[in-house]
Amino acid sequence: MKLILTAVLGVLFFISCKTRKPEADLVIAHVNRIDLESGSVYPNQFIYITGDRIITVLDRAEAAQIEAKETLDATGKYLMTGLWDNHVHFRGGDSLIAENKNLLNLYIANGITTVRDAGGDLTSSVQDWQSQIESGALTGPEIYTSGPKIDGPGATWAGSLEVSGEAEIEAALDSLQQLNVDFVKIYDSTISAENYLEVIAKAEARRMITSGHMPYSVTVDEAVNSGIDAMEHLYYVLKGCSAEEKSITEAVKTGEAGFWSSLDRVMQTYSDSTAQNTFKTLKDQDVFVVPTLHIGHTLSYLDEENHTDDSYLKYMGPGIQKTYGGRINSAKNASPEFVVMRKNLDSAFVKLAGDLHRNGVKLLAGSDCGAFNSYVYPGESLHQELQALVDAGLTPLEALQTSALNGADFLKKDKPLIQTDAVADLVLLNANPLENINHTQDLFAVIKRGNLYSKQDLEDLLKKVSNQ
Repeated sequence: MKLILTAVLGVLFFISCKTRKPEADLVIAHVNRIDLESGSVYPNQFIYITGDRIITVLDRAEAAQIEAKETLDATGKYLMTGLWDNHVHFRGGDSLIAENKNLLNLYIANGITTVRDAGGDLTSSVQDWQSQIESGALTGPEIYTSGPKIDGPGATWAGSLEVSGEAEIEAALDSLQQLNVDFVKIYDSTISAENYLEVIAKAEARRMITSGHMPYSVTVDEAVNSGIDAMEHLYYVLKGCSAEEKSITEAVKTGEAGFWSSLDRVMQTYSDSTAQNTFKTLKDQDVFVVPTLHIGHTLSYLDEENHTDDSYLKYMGPGIQKTYGGRINSAKNASPEFVVMRKNLDSAFVKLAGDLHRNGVKLLAGSDCGAFNSYVYPGESLHQELQALVDAGLTPLEALQTSALNGADFLKKDKPLIQTDAVADLVLLNANPLENINHTQDLFAVIKRGNLYSKQDLEDLLKKVSNQ
């Protein structure tokens, strides 16, 4: 009798399990889901999240199959993957660690769920933040980092790994691998042409991703042939569009010209046919370009624009605000000829970014925000960069693709899409960003690793920053 009863109870339990609806932690209900790959918008979708993952995406007819502990009614809202800022900096030395950490809230408050740290001197702190963010102990974006930059002896930026030959290059790359960095960032202040190309080649041999500024003593073809994966900023690509690139490069090598003094000549010798060849090379070799248009415009017009009333200035700590002085003084002391050249360069970059995109070169949206970069504010500046890309000729969809999709592609990470088993890093907007790129700033909520931040939560993050 006991055996029969046990069997009956087992059958009843099995039936109960089979008929019980599966449960999620959160469902985003009745939302317009944006597919950033295709540009399609799917209405009345239900996105189910458990832990830090999307467990399924259903339409209204199927949604009754799953229950959720919490329901977010997103009727009339638009859901897309979280934004990526593909060029930021955490730096300024030990005295600015707390102020840099304080900026993490600004990214989430602006719907930026991932950043690419392009070199600094706070690597141990950054890696500590990475661990805390992953565990949920700290609010902030996913951080991919290069760790310290590689440069030559007497490098401009503190904390750089200085190399002057093969042994030091190998040692620098060893240390970066021990740090488990996500890519190698090379800077151009003092590194020689030969060592620059050697760093790229040796890093590529180790299967490390490379990006960097590019010394004007190196041609675009030389960097691409060595295996560089991305070029930060447009100065270097622009030189590759000059009919006189080789002679300009040689003049820099011999000391007859410098970086800044070469730029007028670079612009004056721009050649459409040379540019087309350069674009083809970059496209064929899958080299990414990071235009950083917004910071270029901001720094080019420091002599004209007064930033003292910027709404985001109050979120910068006094130490970071103090670092702005270098750029400001440079602008004040610049010659009239330099001021004109810098503004001409700004216009040239806008055209170049559009031309690169139209010719199939992959772009990465990055703001270059952080200490020492005056009035380019973490969080807000990525939205301004997206607008700058639209102004350069990209559609809102194409501009958005340069953020998360291209960012993941460059770092060889899983494609960030709204689909089953994807990480739940999402942005919920009040209006469709495909119609107007400024709608990326009209946030209704942000989901980071499955954690929901309401509009009030996002405002509280901003208040927390301003009260520090």
